[in-house]
Amino acid sequence: MTTAAYCLLVAWCVLLGVIDVHARRLPNALTGVGAAGVLGYALSTGRLETALIGAALLTIPYLVVHLVDPAALGAGDVKLAVPLGAAAALAGAPAWVWAACAAPLLTAVAALVVLGRNRLRGAPSRDAEEPPPSAPRMVPHGPAMCLATVTAMVLA
Repeated sequence: MTTAAYCLLVAWCVLLGVIDVHARRLPNALTGVGAAGVLGYALSTGRLETALIGAALLTIPYLVVHLVDPAALGAGDVKLAVPLGAAAALAGAPAWVWAACAAPLLTAVAALVVLGRNRLRGAPSRDAEEPPPSAPRMVPHGPAMCLATVTAMVLA
C-alpha cells in the first residue's frame, strides 16, 4: 500500500474510532466509504481477489458472532470488518493474521482496564445481580479493530 493510501486509511480509522468511542456506533456511510476505498485501491493495483478474500475471512466470523449474540458485537463492527480485512490482506497474510487476532485481545485488555477502574471507583460491575437495563456495552470494538489493522500493516 502506498504511503498516501496508508495515511488515508489511518485518518479514516481515527475518525471511526473517535465516533465509536463517543457515539457507540459506526456510521454506515463511513464504513461503506472505507470499504469502497479499500476495494477500489485493491482493484487499481490488481489485487482485488486478495482483498475480497481477506474481507470475507474477517467478516464471516464477525457476522456469526453478531448473529449469535448481537449485544456482544454490533453490526457496525461486522461492516467494519470488510474494509479492514481487505486492507490487512493487502499487506500480506501475516499482517491479516496479526490484525485479526490482536483486535479481540485489545478490546479485552481495554475492557479489563475499564472494569478495574470501575471497581476501584466503587461502580457496579456489569456482572452485578441487576445491571441497569439500558447499560451500554463497556468498550467499543471498532477502535481495537482499527488499531490492530494499521499496526499489523506496518509491523508484519
